[in-house]
Amino acid sequence: QVQLVESGGGLVQAGGSLRLSCAASGRTFSSYAMGWFRQAPGKEREFVARINWVANTYYADSVKGRFTISRDSAKNTVYLQMDTLKPEDTAVYYCATARGRYGSSDYKEYDYWGQGTQVTVSS
Repeated sequence: QVQLVESGGGLVQAGGSLRLSCAASGRTFSSYAMGWFRQAPGKEREFVARINWVANTYYADSVKGRFTISRDSAKNTVYLQMDTLKPEDTAVYYCATARGRYGSSDYKEYDYWGQGTQVTVSS
């Protein structure tokens, strides 16, 4: 059974930092791409970042230069380091595992999802 468990969310002031973690089990995750998505109230789920099986990384324009995705294959864990946070980053953040090695920015390319962790950035 595949499980993804996010942690690290919380309340932070604008300009601050948070690091999200996603612990995975039930699959050899080093062979799959992993992604982070977020969903704000009243908005659709949107792509944030992804990392493929050879650790190439890709970001949404809105977070490029501020967020960093990484993975520790030995721990089956993916991280999202979020710096210079803005109020518009407020959302529930989800990690997900892709159906294949490369992933994409399309959430339909991901088959397992965590329960989400709330990130709130105050102004």
